Amino acid sequence: MVQSRTHTCGELRMEHVGQQVKLCGWMENIRAVSANLAFLVLRDFYGTTQVVVEDEALLTKVKGWNKESTVSVTGVVRERSSKNPNLPTGDIEVVPESIELLGRCRYNELPFQINRSKEADEAIRLKYRYLDLRNPEVKKNIVLRSQVVAALREAMIGEGFLEITTPILTASSPEGARDYLVPSRKHPGKFYALPQAPQQFKQLLMTSGFDRYFQIAPCFRDEDARGDRSPGEFYQLDMEMAFASQEDVLAVLERVLVPVFEKFGKYERVSQAPFRRIRYNDALEKYGTDKPDLRIDLEIQDVTELMSGIGFGPFEGQTVKAVVVTDFTATRKQIDKLCADVEVQVGQKPYWFRCDESGEIVGGIAKFVEPHKAAVVSALGLTPGCFVGLTAGKLSAAQKTAGVMRTKLGVLCPNHMDREQYAFCWIVDFPMYEIGEESGQLEFCHNPFSMPNGGLEVLQKAAAGEIDPLTVTAFQYDLVINGYESASGAVRNHDPEIMIEAFKLVRLGEEDVKAKFPAMYNAFCYGAPPHAGAAPGVDRIIMLLTGEELIREVIAFPMNKSAQDVMMGAPGEVTEKQLQELSIAVTAKEE
Repeated sequence: MVQSRTHTCGELRMEHVGQQVKLCGWMENIRAVSANLAFLVLRDFYGTTQVVVEDEALLTKVKGWNKESTVSVTGVVRERSSKNPNLPTGDIEVVPESIELLGRCRYNELPFQINRSKEADEAIRLKYRYLDLRNPEVKKNIVLRSQVVAALREAMIGEGFLEITTPILTASSPEGARDYLVPSRKHPGKFYALPQAPQQFKQLLMTSGFDRYFQIAPCFRDEDARGDRSPGEFYQLDMEMAFASQEDVLAVLERVLVPVFEKFGKYERVSQAPFRRIRYNDALEKYGTDKPDLRIDLEIQDVTELMSGIGFGPFEGQTVKAVVVTDFTATRKQIDKLCADVEVQVGQKPYWFRCDESGEIVGGIAKFVEPHKAAVVSALGLTPGCFVGLTAGKLSAAQKTAGVMRTKLGVLCPNHMDREQYAFCWIVDFPMYEIGEESGQLEFCHNPFSMPNGGLEVLQKAAAGEIDPLTVTAFQYDLVINGYESASGAVRNHDPEIMIEAFKLVRLGEEDVKAKFPAMYNAFCYGAPPHAGAAPGVDRIIMLLTGEELIREVIAFPMNKSAQDVMMGAPGEVTEKQLQELSIAVTAKEE
C-alpha cells in the first residue's frame, strides 16, 4: 500500500498551525511522561518532527513498538509551548489522531545509537551500513556527493563536453595496478577485465571524431586501501579533449572546479585560476613530495655541503635536507613523538636541533652543530626560537623524509599552516621513466600513453645513449589540493611511431605494442588528432569538500580496508556448478 503524506518531517512551520497533516518516518525516540502523555520524535530523510501523544490508548499502542520502526502519523499541527530554536521544526508539534505501524523493527537493541553511529566501531558501521546511513550526519555526505556530481556534470556540459559511457567489461591491459578479472563462460580460459580507467576508450573516442568527452566513470583497481583511497572501486570525472594542449585541459578544470569548491566546500577561501604550476623536480626539492600541501609555508633547504664537515656519522657522504621552523614552541615530548612518527612512516630516522631564546644551539645533535654555529646560523638565517629538522640519505630518501617532516611540522605549528582554505597547485613535467622498485629496470613512471617533452627526437637520443632516459620528462600533470593528489592527466602520445619508440625503452617492441593495445595502435594509424585529458577523483574531491579524513565516509556503501563488503558478504564463495560453467577450478581457499 502506498502511503500518501502531506508533508515531510522537516517541513512544518508556524504557518501550518491548525492544519491536519500526515507524516511518515522512523520512530527515532519515544519518551513517556505519564500514562497519557509521551513525546515521540519522528524522523525521515528531510528532518525530525515532535509528535505529542496525549491519548492513553494511542500511547499504549505505540509503547509496544521498538525504536526505528516506520510509522505514519495523522494529526493536527499546533504551536509548541517549549520551543527548540536548534530544530527547524522546533516551533511546532503534531498531536496525533492516529498512528499506524508501517514497518516493525523486530530488534529491541540496535547495533549502535543511530545519531551517534560515527562513534561506533567501523566494522559494525559497515556491516549495518543501512542503519549508519540513517544518521543525518552520515547521510549529509551522500547528499552532498549527489549535489557535487550534478554540479560537475552541469559544468562540463557548459564547457561543451559530451557525456559518453564506456564499457565495463573490457580487456586486461598494463596500466599500473592489478586488474579485476571476469571469466568468460562462452570463451573458456579467457577473461574480461574491469577497467582501471576508461583511458583507451576515451582516446579512441578522440580518434573517432568526438571533440570533447566526459563521464562520471567507475574505475576498478585491485589495490590496498588507504585513508584517502577506497579499495576496489572508485569514481572519477573522466575527460578528454581533441586538438588540445596541456594548458587547454588545465584551464577547463580550473573553471570547473573552483566554483564547486566555492559553493560546496567547508572552507571559504579557494585558490583562484590560474593555479600555481610546480615542476616535479622542484616539488621534490622544495617540499619533499609531488603532493605538497601549500597551506604550510615551510620549505626544504639543501644543507649537504653545510653539514658535511660537522663530524656527524649519518651525514657523511649523504644528501642532507633541512626544514627550518621559526617561533617554534613545541615541547621536547612533542618533538620526540614527531621524530618517531616520521621514522615509522618512512623508515628513516630524522634529526634536529634548536636555537633557544638566548641564541644557543641546544637539543638533538647540538653538540655536533655547536662548533660550526656561526656558519650554520648564517646559512639558515636562524634566530632565537628556531627549530631545525634534518634528514639524510640518498637524494630521494632525504627528500621524502624531509617532506614527511615538513608536513608534520606544519600540523604541529599552527602559525605555519593556514588550514582554512583549499590550496590548489599543478605538478607538471613528470619524469617519463623510472627504475622499478621490484624489477630494477626502466619502467614507465606515470602513464605509458603520455607524449614526451621533445617528442620522437628525445626518445631516440635516450635509446642511443646520448641522454639518460631518466631525464626525459612528459606532458603529464597532477592536480594537488591540500596535499592530496586529486586529478591526474597528460597530453597523449597519438603518434604510432613515437609510441613504439617510447615502449622500446621499456623492452617492448612494435609487436608487443600491437598485441597489448591493438585497437588504439590501429586507430592511431588512421590519423589521430593531438589530444589531452585528465581525471579528477570524485570520491577524493568529496572528502576534501566535507573535511572528512576517511574516504569511506563519503561513499554510500564502501568496502573495508581488506576490500570486503561485510554487509553483502563479498567477496564470497560460489557453487561448484558456477565454477564448472566458467571452466574454473579453485586451487586455494582463504583460511
